[in-house]
Amino acid sequence: MAGTILVADDDQSIRTVLEQALSRANYVVRSTGNAATLYNWVLEGIGDVILTDVVMPDENGLDLLPRIKKIRPEIPVVVMSAQNTLLTAIKATERGAYDYLPKPFDLKLLLQVVERALSKPKRAVSKRFGDLEEEQTKTPLIGRSPAMQEIYRVLARLMGTDLTVLISGESGTGKELVARALHEYGKRKSGPFVPINMAAIPKELIESELFGHEKGAFTGADARAIGRFEQAQGGTLFLDEIGDMPIEAQTRLLRVLQQGEYTTVGGRTAIKTDVRIIAATNRDLRQFVRQGLFREDLYYRLNVVPLRLPPLRERAEDIPDLVRHFLAQARDEGLPVKSIDKEALEALKKHKWPGNVRELENLVRRLAALYSDDVINITVIEQELQPQEIGNGEESIHADESLGMAVERHVSKYFAAHAGGLPPSGLYERVLREIERPLISLSLDATNGNQIKAADLLGVNRNTLRKKIRELDIQVVRGLK
Repeated sequence: MAGTILVADDDQSIRTVLEQALSRANYVVRSTGNAATLYNWVLEGIGDVILTDVVMPDENGLDLLPRIKKIRPEIPVVVMSAQNTLLTAIKATERGAYDYLPKPFDLKLLLQVVERALSKPKRAVSKRFGDLEEEQTKTPLIGRSPAMQEIYRVLARLMGTDLTVLISGESGTGKELVARALHEYGKRKSGPFVPINMAAIPKELIESELFGHEKGAFTGADARAIGRFEQAQGGTLFLDEIGDMPIEAQTRLLRVLQQGEYTTVGGRTAIKTDVRIIAATNRDLRQFVRQGLFREDLYYRLNVVPLRLPPLRERAEDIPDLVRHFLAQARDEGLPVKSIDKEALEALKKHKWPGNVRELENLVRRLAALYSDDVINITVIEQELQPQEIGNGEESIHADESLGMAVERHVSKYFAAHAGGLPPSGLYERVLREIERPLISLSLDATNGNQIKAADLLGVNRNTLRKKIRELDIQVVRGLK
């Protein structure tokens, strides 16, 4: 026989399935529906691998884990749970679990985990990542879909490491949220988390922003300034939209990753750095490498652990949980308490969501702020989603009409949709947001992505423009003209 597997789960059907699958794989199986029996087997020295549920009638499996590891630290424990949150995965890893499998799981995967556990058992995790009690900590990521469960498993494994992570995904999928989770639940949580968006910084200032500069290094450098690497010392540096980093800055970043040191702009003395690098992109960096726009050696340095975030359309089953979460956030911020009926939720699940989770969050906040009904119905949802269905929320302007005429035509739709009454309050801010995005996008296109020139063209402060670019999730593309 290959080994003895102890199974603890209060669900008889799950125990039966596991017993049959493990027996067919030539394992000896002992199963129980309670934690006490499992603990007695451990005390008796029985078993080579443990498969345990979290919720059992007499004790929580996560609470039992430290006691098992104290008695038999060498035995691999695989935690199975229907409480599919990031914190559950982290708790399991923190308390010494060999692996974490969210329910429902694939039997083939479970057998692979058991085989791996028997051949290379891991020691208990010695470094704690902090107190993660559910009642004291809000879940940083929302969703129980299979796609999110895989993300949780990977994140839990990364918490105790300093490995460089490259997060990819469409705009609005939550790349910075994942980066913050890696930091806040990792071993560098006591250090700073410093984000920098490459797309929001003029090309000529990126090196100064990253590495700092000395007094007199360039025109306008009236004093020494520290960069993001120095700010992030001992913590995590999050390089968002890494694909927008110019080649010159890529070369300097590569040296930091290779040698652990850098020099300021205009400086001569090498500065040692101790930061964890997490990068993110919504571009295909491999295609950029082939086009000569991104260094191949830097790509492989960053891509130590690739992590793809699924778009919302691939995890539509998470939408009800996300909606409830955003409604609760809106309530905590002082907005009216709202709920959404089942028919409206189904309509939200069927929407394509080009803006992903960020788009859904903005919609929920708008619903909470603008609509007087306590329960949001499908009629409201259809009205709200209609502009996004037509040109992703950007109203087109006919060639034979002025901007003012286009705005008038656009606004008249809201009044027409509420025949016999007035649209919900907040119409000014809503229309303004919908006009701002195409206006800023067109200005950036006209100036070839130069934010200084675009700000001058628009007649706004450069910092104001940067803020709007972030808020409206506008992609800045350079070098196309």
